[in-house]
Amino acid sequence: MKTILLLGAGKSATVLISYLLKEAEVNKWKLIIADASKEQILAKTNHSLFAEAVQLDITNDRQREKIIQRAHVVISMMPPALHFLVAKDCVEYRKHLLTASYLDHNIKSLRDEIAQRKLLFICEAGLDPGIDHMSAMKLMDEIKKKGGIVTSFKSHCGGLVAPESDDNPWHYKISWNPRNVVLAGKAGAEYKLDNTVRHKSYAELFEDCPRVNIDGIDPLAFYPNRDSLSYIPLYKLGVISTFIRTTLRHPSFCIGWDAIVKADLANADVAINTNDLSFAKWSSAVIPFVNEHNRTMLEYLGLFDETLVPATARTSSDVLQYLLETKLAMQPGDKDMIVMLHEIEYALAGKITKMQSSLIVKGEDSLHTAMAKTVGLPLGIAAKMILNGVLQLTGLYIPIIKEIYEPLLQELELYGIKFNEKIVE
Repeated sequence: MKTILLLGAGKSATVLISYLLKEAEVNKWKLIIADASKEQILAKTNHSLFAEAVQLDITNDRQREKIIQRAHVVISMMPPALHFLVAKDCVEYRKHLLTASYLDHNIKSLRDEIAQRKLLFICEAGLDPGIDHMSAMKLMDEIKKKGGIVTSFKSHCGGLVAPESDDNPWHYKISWNPRNVVLAGKAGAEYKLDNTVRHKSYAELFEDCPRVNIDGIDPLAFYPNRDSLSYIPLYKLGVISTFIRTTLRHPSFCIGWDAIVKADLANADVAINTNDLSFAKWSSAVIPFVNEHNRTMLEYLGLFDETLVPATARTSSDVLQYLLETKLAMQPGDKDMIVMLHEIEYALAGKITKMQSSLIVKGEDSLHTAMAKTVGLPLGIAAKMILNGVLQLTGLYIPIIKEIYEPLLQELELYGIKFNEKIVE
């Protein structure tokens, strides 16, 4: 019996688990789901006969190796720092591996062994990175096929709250890993704009964020992602005047978060003493940055409360994460929203053409979120394609080649993940 192993059953795995259970039943496959919390798994499998729940300490070598040996395809939804543990075992025991996380140097170091053992590893196969790569490469390959030359590429993506569930001054709710929200942008950003390589520090990242207009929703702001430049050669774009990958937020979010960053309240490196520490005292460094535009937001988050911060907090980032999880939590009936926009300019027959390709996906509720749908479905579809022999590639990839992105995008459309393309006059 063909077996899929899913490592991790957290927020982003909900829709993926439903998809894999359906495919396991149709194809008579087995789905093993391993997580630190067996209860979390059982809450999402609905007693399916095709699922097996396993409590797992991913750092326990014996446990991890034993369960990986049982699989044909492994999907890792673990935190990025733990993927290498899984990847090494997948190479050792000759198992295919899929992740939604960025391809790092550790996994790149396995490239030769992956190829030699005729395995298929696909990283960056979620939403962003993932669907952004696939949809962008489809557009650019079509442009190149016509003889066009891409001169400018801007790709924006954000996990947001749907307008009907937007009821706080941040215009934001947590629909994915809150730790990632707290630490977003910490490394600054590097990108290319108008033939010039630009660098932005963490302190500059949320200042005066530019805005974009997308059909059907209010204007959104964006800030640049950490590393845009490395994708220029991966996308095979050669000389290009502008290349930037960004994160979308409501304009108010950037205004409020700018004050938090400047006050160093997201610091994850310096230990704090929580004895008799109130939120107001903890956040006192933000006072010089409070103004009429952000005061309501900072008050809403609880920065100026006189109650004590959690005694378990070790750093300032822990306190901030607690506030985000408390004040900006998704309520049971809330819906989130994924928005993606590609802005492309290309030269063809002496003319510059501008085009936009946009995607808006709304979640069903606080569990079946748009984030879980768009992160999980590409991984599930890729696993199915491997087991059914549709994907017969071997080696280490991200989903920027036609053999991977074309069938994936075709099936994603069946689930409402479909881009709207238009020429901009």
